[in-house]
Amino acid sequence: MHRPELAAAISEKVDLSVEAGQELLNIIVDEITLALSRNQNVSLIGFGSFSCQHRAARQGRHPSTGQTIDIDACKAVVFRPGKKLKECVNHRAEYE
Repeated sequence: MHRPELAAAISEKVDLSVEAGQELLNIIVDEITLALSRNQNVSLIGFGSFSCQHRAARQGRHPSTGQTIDIDACKAVVFRPGKKLKECVNHRAEYE
């Protein structure tokens, strides 16, 4: 499922126009992004949680040439699925 399909599904479930569903989805994504940029965790009970982790600088290898390269330190976004999502994906439960 892609973003437009998700927005259409949201608008259908909440009985909104497709444009309102797209706006609602944009607001949710923007708020999650803003919270992560402030180093705040985002927890959606049952679905999962988003957080940032620091990755230290390290050395790697260029896949084509095999040459050693320096990889800068950075932050990485991590998603940890919730129990209910895991169970649903593994066909142990219905997601509601």
